[in-house]
Parts: sequence; structure tokens; C-alpha cells
Amino acid sequence: MKIASYNVNGINGRLEVLLKWLKEANPDVVCLQELKAENHKFPKLAIENAGYHAIWHGQKSWNGVAILSKTEIKQLHNDLPGTDDEFTHSRYLEAFTNGVVIACVYLPNGNPFPGPKFNYKLRWMKRLQEHADSLVNKDLPVIFAGDFNVMPTELDTYKPEKYVENALFRPETREAFKTLVAQGWTDAARTLHPDKRIYTFWDYFRNAYGRDAGLRIDFFLLNKNIAPRLQHFEVDKHVRGWKATSDHAPIWITLADQ
Repeated sequence: MKIASYNVNGINGRLEVLLKWLKEANPDVVCLQELKAENHKFPKLAIENAGYHAIWHGQKSWNGVAILSKTEIKQLHNDLPGTDDEFTHSRYLEAFTNGVVIACVYLPNGNPFPGPKFNYKLRWMKRLQEHADSLVNKDLPVIFAGDFNVMPTELDTYKPEKYVENALFRPETREAFKTLVAQGWTDAARTLHPDKRIYTFWDYFRNAYGRDAGLRIDFFLLNKNIAPRLQHFEVDKHVRGWKATSDHAPIWITLADQ
């Protein structure tokens, strides 16, 4: 089974890019982030014509997450469990499909640091930790996939000294991510490529893609039940070089049959 994640940075504005990539990569399941579209503006027909069922949780101009699958999808959550109204920002979607619980994550950016956006980011990560802790030891396969807006180590950025005061690289953010993974989650990319510089994002400015001045901020985290099935991790870096494309590249994993 092939599972992918892609921050599309505006699904309608980049629909042609998304459909081209779906046809080329042919994933079984896809998590999408940063739809930037209200629910009624999600391109349902185009996605169905591409061969996918879809569920989504949109928001005007910002955020938004979706899960696509070649088989039927049962939605489980469209927000992180809890009672804090500030978390209704279209950043989390959880579903069951292909025999796997898939959680699509679009974690807050948190900049500028310091400030209320950074505080909100840490609160959001705390709430994610609490929910993830209830899933990591489940006797069923669970995967968190998406844009986590964190660079866990210096290996995950082309120039660590540039990001010392950036919310994505702050010690508080990195520690929160470390705490999450330490629950027992498997970071697919780092598990298969422990010493490799892997980037999933290149800024639009200063020819970042051409210089390979990238960041790794998109992840797959696998719970204990499904981690032994992990076979392969890849970044479709070439998609970042396409015309009118996102500043992220799609990432994907393959899993052995159960």
C-alpha cells in the first residue's frame, strides 16, 4: 500500500498540479494540507474523476485538510478531541480507510516568536500529544501524516543558524515533537534514512529550490502496530520544480501487506 502526504498550498489554484501528480504517483491514500478553500469549494468532482473518494474540512483562505482514498473512507474526527474552541481551525482530520486509521495533520506555524501564535502552536502540540498517546499502543494500525511545521534536528534544515529564532526550530517546538515521537511513534523518513539530509519544503524566494536550500517539515509517524510494515519512504522532489506548484513536495511511504 502506498500512502502519501502533500501540502498543496491552495487546492483550487494548484488543482492541475495535484491531478498531474496523482496520475503519476498513483497513491492508494493521500493526506492533503492547506486547502485554502471553504467546504463547498472543494473540487469533489475532479477528485472523484481521478479515482478517489474524499473527505475534507475546509476554511476560507486558510488551513484546511483532506484525505483521499481509492476505497471508502469513514471519518472519525474533524478536529483534535477536546473542548478548546480555538482549535477549530481546520487543521486535523482522522479517518479509517484501507484497514488503517489515518490522521491528516496541519500543525500551526507559530511565527512570529515570541507571541500568541507561538503559544498557540505549543498548546496545539500538547493536545496532539494527548490524543496520540491514546493511539500509539492501539492494536490497530495508526498513521499521522502531514505538515508538522517543525524541524526536529539540525539535519532537517539547510542552515540551522538562520532559524534559531524561528518557531519551527525553537527548542520548545523541537522538544514537543521529541516528546510526541518518544511515546513510541516511528518517524518513517528518519528510521529508514537516519543520516540523510531530506527536505520536503523549499521557499519561493531566493531560488531556494534551485539551491536545494530546504527544510524537512512534513512527516509520517507510525504507531507500534504498523511500524514493522514500513518498507520505503520517498520525497517526490521534482514536483516542487513544476510550474505554479506548491512550496512543498509530496512525500510517500509504502507498507507491506498485513
